[in-house]
Amino acid sequence: MNREMQKPAAKPANPCFSSGPCPKRPGWSVAALERALVGRSHRSKEGKARLKLAIDDTRRVLGVPADYRIGIVPASDTGAVEMMLWNLLGPRPVDVLAWESFGQEWVSDITESLRLPNTRVMSAPYGDLPDLAQVDFAHDVVFVWNGTTSGVRVPNGDWIPADRTGLTICDATSAVFAMEMPWDKLDVVTYSWQKVLGGEGAHGMVILSPRAAERLTTHEPLHPLPKIFRLAKDRKIDEAIFEGATINTPSMLCVEDYLDALRWADSVGGLEGLCARSQRNLAVLAAWVAKTPWVEFLAGNPAERSNTSICLKITAPWFEALDAKARAQTVDRLAALLAQEGVAYDINAYRSAPPGLRIWGGATVEASDLEALLPWLDWAFAQVTPA
Repeated sequence: MNREMQKPAAKPANPCFSSGPCPKRPGWSVAALERALVGRSHRSKEGKARLKLAIDDTRRVLGVPADYRIGIVPASDTGAVEMMLWNLLGPRPVDVLAWESFGQEWVSDITESLRLPNTRVMSAPYGDLPDLAQVDFAHDVVFVWNGTTSGVRVPNGDWIPADRTGLTICDATSAVFAMEMPWDKLDVVTYSWQKVLGGEGAHGMVILSPRAAERLTTHEPLHPLPKIFRLAKDRKIDEAIFEGATINTPSMLCVEDYLDALRWADSVGGLEGLCARSQRNLAVLAAWVAKTPWVEFLAGNPAERSNTSICLKITAPWFEALDAKARAQTVDRLAALLAQEGVAYDINAYRSAPPGLRIWGGATVEASDLEALLPWLDWAFAQVTPA
């Protein structure tokens, strides 16, 4: 690469490509929060109505079946996943799948914190999936739909049988609103507002099938549950949680921001439009990768490539010859150059992933901004290439 390469003229209108918190929707400003019920109780009539609207709009945009329960819970997607693991697991053996850092967190929760016997860990290195054919659906199955830190996703729900006897518990935080969810194959889905729709942090969502709800009424965990995890009492579901009566105090500013994001989703064609925008973004990057000799997708199988957390590895021979520390330092320099130029923020690979780039391609990113970014990636790589 030519280190004297001229800087590109055009810059992305929005240089935010972080994989969490993710970019705000196009055109967003703080004016979107003007209707927020600041200073009001979330337990007031008006507060409950706003929270219930968030649940109802979620159901409508995502196409969640009418008999599935939707609740707003504390502590982002992490809290949502842990709430479900601590409430539901125990009656059956568990298969937990991991191919990136967050899947490994759920492995740790299940094997080290809950210490559940009869747990099988099915793992794969960054860039690959475990062998899905080996999953036993007589067990409860815990997995991420989209590996946020690896850019590897399950291709579809065909590997999940309709006649399973265990529960499927899916961390879908970087998948919902960008990928179709086969609701009949999923008993628990969790996510957070700050991912695909670019909402604000700290709030999680749980979506429960009737089978998952039945488990809440038939299974009494042997371990104590903290208050913020309790969805049932005396084997009776706290239905108020699924009508907007949250366990703890939510931010009404964040609620308003989520409602604004859902309204924007409607304006771009709902779920179909959101998925199409994200697929276009992946296509922009795929076309560039195909003609760029120094980079490849971390996910080798095109059917398993994320269209949200798009992870890239650097394949230049001189880079691959470096030790791990030097590779990480080189990527840090590349990312710092882009940030200094105001063209891309927060695109380093996740800290435990192989050194490389992670570029968010979810629906709130404009394809035109990705197109403007690509020449800058080539420029920055030229600057860090040894003379």
